[in-house]
Amino acid sequence: MRKVVINGIDTRSLPKLTQAECSELLVKAKEGDKEAKDKLVIANLRLVLSMVQRFSTRANSDDLFQVGVVGLMKAIEGFDPKFNVRFSTYAVPMITGEIRRFIKDGTGIKVSRSMRDIAYKALKAKEDFELKNCTSPTMLEIAEEIDVPLKDVVCALDAVSDTISLQERVYSDGDDGLLLMEQIGDAKQSEEIWSTNLAIREAIANLPEREREVLNLRYFVGKTQMEISKSIGISQAQVSRLEKNALGIIKQCL
Repeated sequence: MRKVVINGIDTRSLPKLTQAECSELLVKAKEGDKEAKDKLVIANLRLVLSMVQRFSTRANSDDLFQVGVVGLMKAIEGFDPKFNVRFSTYAVPMITGEIRRFIKDGTGIKVSRSMRDIAYKALKAKEDFELKNCTSPTMLEIAEEIDVPLKDVVCALDAVSDTISLQERVYSDGDDGLLLMEQIGDAKQSEEIWSTNLAIREAIANLPEREREVLNLRYFVGKTQMEISKSIGISQAQVSRLEKNALGIIKQCL
């Protein structure tokens, strides 16, 4: 296992719990057993770390880790076996919720309490729907489930959504890459954009057939690498290499 150290903790040394052990400790923690609660926290620090890694570009990792642990402790206190889900399934939204609130509060953007309440009800309804139906609900279905006007649900979810830095990379290849700000349109540069589009079209037309097919499915049809691998009968690793090669060729042409 790869060694990860955060806040002085070597994750390789953390214990692992079976489902039965976790359930037993959760019952004891509910009954006020502090030692059982501590064991649950320590055994689930990897879960916190995995959530921290998703947001590590937006705040200090150590700060996010501490906030994530608070979310984990809230999950332990709020979990009920009657939910009929694995503890990790219940804990992940709690941990990410704490981290999102921490990041949101740090941006200076203030969201009203009522708006936050609607957003969290909507997120909970979305999670329950996905667990039950194995598919994502529409905004209208979420609004009907929590009995809130559709426009209020949309505004609330937008208010608590993550802010994105203009410096965030949308494509990376080693030391090279594209930033979000580089993808924002500028009407003053329409002539340059037009000539660039022509160059891109020409570059794509000159790609080998397999690379061209992968790019079409990836960026024009919108399929994931896994979906493409199943569609054309090659491994995901091969799809990734073909995509990288094609982008490299286009970049050279530009």
